[in-house]
Amino acid sequence: MNKYKKHSAVVAATFLSGVLFLSSVVLSHCEIPCGIYDDTMRINMMFEHIQTIEKSMRQIHELSEGNDKNYNQLTRWIINKENHSDQLSDIVTQYFMKQRIAPVETGGGKEYDAYIKQLTLLHKLMVYSMKCKQTTELDNVTKLRETLTQFKAEYPGVKESSITEHKHSH
Repeated sequence: MNKYKKHSAVVAATFLSGVLFLSSVVLSHCEIPCGIYDDTMRINMMFEHIQTIEKSMRQIHELSEGNDKNYNQLTRWIINKENHSDQLSDIVTQYFMKQRIAPVETGGGKEYDAYIKQLTLLHKLMVYSMKCKQTTELDNVTKLRETLTQFKAEYPGVKESSITEHKHSH
């Protein structure tokens, strides 16, 4: 086995073990229901996850372009990107879809239209989050951020004045 194949095998094994470990640690909101909800905080957390995914992708690009690759750091940034994509998806499903967006009977009307729009935006968030896991294309981060901004505007439980997008220095 040549040196490149050994490094690839080590990177793959490290990556898979990290993903398996991180996927077993799921932090989600309770389903009792407890009645304690902070929609604005969740939206802020989602923006922070998006910023972290973007930073991870930029670091992966930077580390991949160098001649002397640091596989350890590259693997850590990949795992970080995947972890934050999963956490964002967990907020979408565990918090918003399971607990905050109540089903509305079909038949049209304002409530039903709002329900469908919110579900559609949440579904897009999940798809773009998945695409962020699959690639390092920054266009997916842009789509994720734009979709979250649209959801924030359509969801009535968010206090606009307290939303802040988190910025990482690049």
